[in-house]
Amino acid sequence: MDYNLLKTLHIAAAFGLLSAIGAICLGGNRKPAAILHGISLVLVLLIGFAMLKKPPMGQHWWMVKLGLWLVIGAAPALTKRLPKSVVLGITLAAATAAAWLGLAKPF
Repeated sequence: MDYNLLKTLHIAAAFGLLSAIGAICLGGNRKPAAILHGISLVLVLLIGFAMLKKPPMGQHWWMVKLGLWLVIGAAPALTKRLPKSVVLGITLAAATAAAWLGLAKPF
């Protein structure tokens, strides 16, 4: 597939993921937001690996991004145990770090 199409789909899935976390933290109807969160989470992962084609084993930034993906994936469960503002802050920090790692590829 075209790299620009994959990148656009990846960004759209990330937008859906963060929108779902925002809806969960604002206390809206939890079930549709959780469904959007799960679908977007899987799309971000699959499209991210499709953009890589083959993971660069010599570089470790993509492994760190998988860890950040797990943190973002656990956010709905964390809203039951932590204040919602803390979960939103952790999620936004993880998403910002993942975006920076994807663009800069520092290590």
